[in-house]
Amino acid sequence: MALTTKLEIRQSQQLVMTPQLQQAIRLLQLSNIELSQFVETELERNPLLEHAEAGDGPSPDDAASERVNGNDSEYSAEHSGSSSEGKASSDEFNTESANGAESSDTAPDEAWLDMAKTSPDPESAFDTEFDNVYPDTAGSDLGAAGWAGVKSRDNGFGGEDSNLEAYVSADLSLKDHLAAQLPLVLEDPAERIVGQYMVDLVDESGYISSDLDHLAERLGASEEMVAAVLKKLQTLDPPGVFARSLSECLALQLREQNRYDPVIAALLDNLHMLAKRDLTGLRRAVGVDMDELSEMIQEIKALNPKPGLGFGSVQVQPVVPDVFVRPAQDGSWLVELNSDTLPRVLVNRSYYTLVSTKTASEKDKGYLLECLQTANWLVKSLDQRARTILRVAEEIVRQQDGFFSHGVQHLRPLNLKTVADAISMHESTVSRVTSNKYLSSPRGIFELKYFFTSAIANADNGEAHSSEAVRFRIKQLIDAETSRAILSDDKIVERLKSDGIDIARRTVAKYREAMRIPSSVQRRREKEMTERLGRV
Repeated sequence: MALTTKLEIRQSQQLVMTPQLQQAIRLLQLSNIELSQFVETELERNPLLEHAEAGDGPSPDDAASERVNGNDSEYSAEHSGSSSEGKASSDEFNTESANGAESSDTAPDEAWLDMAKTSPDPESAFDTEFDNVYPDTAGSDLGAAGWAGVKSRDNGFGGEDSNLEAYVSADLSLKDHLAAQLPLVLEDPAERIVGQYMVDLVDESGYISSDLDHLAERLGASEEMVAAVLKKLQTLDPPGVFARSLSECLALQLREQNRYDPVIAALLDNLHMLAKRDLTGLRRAVGVDMDELSEMIQEIKALNPKPGLGFGSVQVQPVVPDVFVRPAQDGSWLVELNSDTLPRVLVNRSYYTLVSTKTASEKDKGYLLECLQTANWLVKSLDQRARTILRVAEEIVRQQDGFFSHGVQHLRPLNLKTVADAISMHESTVSRVTSNKYLSSPRGIFELKYFFTSAIANADNGEAHSSEAVRFRIKQLIDAETSRAILSDDKIVERLKSDGIDIARRTVAKYREAMRIPSSVQRRREKEMTERLGRV
């Protein structure tokens, strides 16, 4: 067979992932905090971008609020100008799945009890650096203020960076608090080194998880010395720090109160029984009557299982909703974007014109043109992102109108495909839009993914039930229990089937465990213990 060379013309289609397209897709899945950080970075990098002041131009959500009627299958198209560019931006990429949020309920009064089942997490890293609670400023002459001659680094006053508000608002961390107490209990320099090392290993709850022999080996010290240092450190404030287990943490606090004795020590050795609500076995192990046992349990419950959490720790970022849902006068729902979370940027074309006319270098002109194209694309991408979020949120509110009107028991089964087909978008686009986005409604703040739930069949061949609504019903049944009428999983299945919900026993057990609800045996013991404690 002879090989020949010939020319052919073929026509084909392919999707090219340009940098601009990648950026548009990435912006969709960013949260409002991440988006703000991204925009700030672009503002620093691109000289043609600038912050838009209020009133400088239409915001992405102007004329984009819609009334969504739960009984109407169509929504208004006032913002139909949200071009088809956004639809094509991610229609051909990998589809992502969205799962309903799992709910969990743990009584605040019993948070300490759950710790009896697990030991404190080990410290994952060793860090010898300490962040001083006070700003490290060099001090300066404050003569005009009556502080002449004060130039100490220790007092922290003065200097160009001096800020009185920083002293007032600074949070004292647990490690700083413990390090400041070291000289009070450790006088020997070698012991202070060991003590400082142990302070570094304390986690935010106040526990230390390293074994003494391991510490001694790493520090090149004797185990007796390390044990002696640890014993001294366990006397520091707050009581209970440097404990290696929950029982030791509680014992340290009881010793501080002069309430530690062999009887309560036996109770602490059998905390696993208390976690299981096995009062009968716990009473036999401790060797006291039920009234005295109830008093001891109440005394332990008054202790702090995580003494270190009272000090400065990792700052928690509050959730800022991206969409607001409010009831309208006609019974529909008004859906609008949160304008505070939408970054407002403008392209400074006058500056581009001014600079480009005075630039002779082709390289500089190319750079300015690239900045202009990037700025235009960013503004367009931000506008398209806002409109896409609004369209998805509108459809979710329309599909879940029963939830907003009547509660979680009326939550309908919903998946990505249903929403995507309704608004003519791809499932992957809807998945990206619902990631890290939150909706604020009269019923609270929910992540958009919360409204996507699987379906549970109806026992009467009627409309399917949402898995989240079924979880809510299971919790209702369990909350209504009494100590003499505890529902087993089989009984819950029977109750649900009488309500028209066809569900298997293993599914009930899975939902119950996901909500951190104990078994029927443990619930019976818990309610009996609560009743006995109430009588005491």
